[in-house]
Amino acid sequence: MTSPLPLRSTALPTTPLESAPGSERWAEGLTASRRDLDRRARAHDASHYLLVPQVVATVRDVAGVAAALARASREGLGVTFRSGGTSLSGQSVTDGLLLDVRAGFRGVDVGPDGLTVRAQPGATIREVNSRLARHRRALGPDPASEVACTVGGVVANNSSGMACGTTANTYRTMRAMTVVLADGTVVDSAAPDAGERLLRERPDLHTGLLALRKRLLADPAAVAEVRRQFSMKNTMGYGINALLDHDTPLEILTHLLVGSEGTLGFVAEATFETVPVHPCVATGLLVFDDLADATAALPALVAAGVATAELMDAASLVVAQGLADVPAEIAAVDVVGHAALLVELQAATPDALAAAEAVAAPVLAGLPLVSPASLTTDPVRRAALWHVRKGLYPAVAGARPSGTTALLEDVVVPVERLLDTCRGLTRLLEEHGYEGSVVFGHAKDGNLHFLVNERFDDPVCLARYQRFTADLVDLVLGAGGSLKAEHGTGRAMAPFVRRQYGDDLYRLMVEVKELFDPQGLLNPGVVIDADPDGWLRHLKTTLTVEAEVDRCVECGYCEPACPSKDLTLTPRQRIVLRREVEAARARGDEALAASLLEDYEYAGVQTCAVDGLCAQACPVGINTGDLVRRLRAEEVPAPLDRAWAGAARHWDVATRVGSAALSVAARVPAPVVRAAARTARAVAGADRVPSYGTELPRGGRARPRLDGGGATEAVLFSACTGTLFGPSGGGSGAVAALVALCGRAGVGLATLADPGSSCCGTPWKSKGLRAGYDEVVSRVAPALLEATRGGELPVVCDASSCTEGLLQLWRSPAAGPALPPLRVLDATRFVADGLLDRLPVTRRLGSLVLHPTCSPPALGVLPAMVAVAEHVADEVVVPQDAGCCGYAGDRGLLHPELTASATAREAAEVTARSFDAHCSANRTCELGLTRATGRPYRHVLEVLEEATRPAPGFSGAAAPNRSASG
Repeated sequence: MTSPLPLRSTALPTTPLESAPGSERWAEGLTASRRDLDRRARAHDASHYLLVPQVVATVRDVAGVAAALARASREGLGVTFRSGGTSLSGQSVTDGLLLDVRAGFRGVDVGPDGLTVRAQPGATIREVNSRLARHRRALGPDPASEVACTVGGVVANNSSGMACGTTANTYRTMRAMTVVLADGTVVDSAAPDAGERLLRERPDLHTGLLALRKRLLADPAAVAEVRRQFSMKNTMGYGINALLDHDTPLEILTHLLVGSEGTLGFVAEATFETVPVHPCVATGLLVFDDLADATAALPALVAAGVATAELMDAASLVVAQGLADVPAEIAAVDVVGHAALLVELQAATPDALAAAEAVAAPVLAGLPLVSPASLTTDPVRRAALWHVRKGLYPAVAGARPSGTTALLEDVVVPVERLLDTCRGLTRLLEEHGYEGSVVFGHAKDGNLHFLVNERFDDPVCLARYQRFTADLVDLVLGAGGSLKAEHGTGRAMAPFVRRQYGDDLYRLMVEVKELFDPQGLLNPGVVIDADPDGWLRHLKTTLTVEAEVDRCVECGYCEPACPSKDLTLTPRQRIVLRREVEAARARGDEALAASLLEDYEYAGVQTCAVDGLCAQACPVGINTGDLVRRLRAEEVPAPLDRAWAGAARHWDVATRVGSAALSVAARVPAPVVRAAARTARAVAGADRVPSYGTELPRGGRARPRLDGGGATEAVLFSACTGTLFGPSGGGSGAVAALVALCGRAGVGLATLADPGSSCCGTPWKSKGLRAGYDEVVSRVAPALLEATRGGELPVVCDASSCTEGLLQLWRSPAAGPALPPLRVLDATRFVADGLLDRLPVTRRLGSLVLHPTCSPPALGVLPAMVAVAEHVADEVVVPQDAGCCGYAGDRGLLHPELTASATAREAAEVTARSFDAHCSANRTCELGLTRATGRPYRHVLEVLEEATRPAPGFSGAAAPNRSASG
């Protein structure tokens, strides 16, 4: 028997349901809720179906899963397992018991040399691959949704992707699994006696599987049809090819579970063989005159060794031309009936890539292209090319009319029928009036994706969708294809399984379902559905809500990055609950709307960190924080807004008072201060008065005034957090460190005329204090303009969040019209890009751990932090479980439970070993991680300054920075 898979963190955060009012403890590690907010927040997935569960539950281990199944059986509830909720065919929604497994099943265990990996269903594909990266290995399935889709979903849907085809998909690379069957039986296929235990504990299943295999093998025509169906990508129905590919009940069982969409059992963990990651890649976009030329080129390209061949039709190219960074190869084309293939060569070494390019060169030269083929290895150009392909979905879905639902569908046909199917699909889209739809996909596999926008609240549109689907089924099956290639059967295609396979094979699949789940307990209505109209039931209608989030397609890409995901709500859930409120009002159910809004105040508004990470992950660029900031602004009492506007006019005094208060608090016994804070919070409200944490230091120093004179190269904008919060562990603080480093490097800094009164405005903006924010902008923008000589000098800020805040301030309407461009650099990037080679290390560290901040990737903060850290330390570690700390200015003081939840996994990883230094690049992030780990976090520039202090006896140039008068 294999040992249980260890979780990455030893201290799991409280899950949303465990902390929810009115939650029920059903068993150890199993918590359920019937609260409206909890049920409706989880009623939505990425599909066009919507069912509201009667009860939702979170579970932490296989015993809890078994207990949930037993409880559901007693209450007559169907059970649906859910982790990422990125499903596109309705397989992760239910009107019974929704069992959320993401929070409790997150373990990842990498085997020797990364050749295998064992993972639990709540881990995302990106998380698994990040742990395999140092071995240059990855999972075989490579779905485009890797940022959010989970191992559970990948197994449940037999996921594949852009490069893996049918040879490295989930079915082919899965080697073992632990599964909980409908009756609670646990099967661990990696155990040495697993086969004997299956025979002993489930003799009906053991003998039944052998009987089904024998019956299939006795029918040569049926065998041939199964082989044909599964020679393609195919996720329709059950993977009954397992009855042919394997001869033991145990192997048949585990491979039938792959692609079963939670209807045969719960996969608690799975072991995969991994595939090599080729570091040398060349990418090119081939534009043809028409689809015929593009599809005709596929055999030669595949023979030449291309790893990917992504097809884009003419409509796709038109959409691509509207992208901001459209490549010249597409921008120059007057698109009529053109088509394109995005191809890629991959190799382990530069020499191997050169050899592959030499083989492909004559093939590319012989193709009838609009312009000569050119493959590039440049990462920037390659990223731009892939952005074209990956930008199709967000471009079309994001531009859809309000109130419509986006449907991303996929089919597969034999490659030789691809051209006819493309033409037929394009014709159907036109005939049925689906304007703006695009057709794209994995051409070398014959796999097509297409996107349509539909209104399901309009009977005329619903009838159109029904006619279109009927024609689509005729088209695909007439070409010998499968109605689902990657996205799973779900509810969308369950009634068509019989049509695709015929009566005999369909009956075989029904018997598989009955053998595993005789009560029909698991995910009813999915994969097998005798109701011919089942695919038309429970269709999602998308009501118009706030402009900030109306484009949401409910895909869930935002969820893994959200700091409140294990405490209250995710960005997707914040959005869908707004839709649920509007739906309740539309039905006249004001009581439900009021109940949802009451619970939403804490779960949706108060515990949102508004850190913008959701926008970085969202395919249509939604920043849910914009909605939350507006909701906060609508709730702010006018006197409070005026008070904060007054504080903006006297910010230097306000920050010094706050600093003095912390210094006083540091001299008073901590229990006394905490008790006083609790009393004040009870009176004024937890969202108004901060708590007091042991991580809080004494107050900081006043911000310096500097005049670099003729040597000035940048303007220092020191964050007010440095005045409020002093440095940790007797350090110098980020500003003093930066000034010292610039002095050593001979770089002059100047400051604003009144640095103490300046602020980036983030405290006001995040709280929705509009008047105060405008006051800050009106004061700081002119001061920046003057100090930078009209934008000539760059601005350097010691806090990454303030760096982003200054950029937003400069673009604010309150800053005034016609401002020149302003360069704002985070201090770590300023140092990494221009100072490191002038800062020799005199005191080297052995190890250093970095907490990345929530700054946008465009600011380049994390690479700069790593560069600075590697300059001073032999080993630099960025935790695998690092994420937003949730401190978010003062949010971590107002709601310390948010930071505790957001940092639990990272803290467990950090405290599992010792480091010589613990660093970040933002003072409040440092406080949050100090609280979470009990280790003193400091700005990485502080460590750099200490490590590069001149050795005794050193005689260097005088520092050019000097204090200004006044």
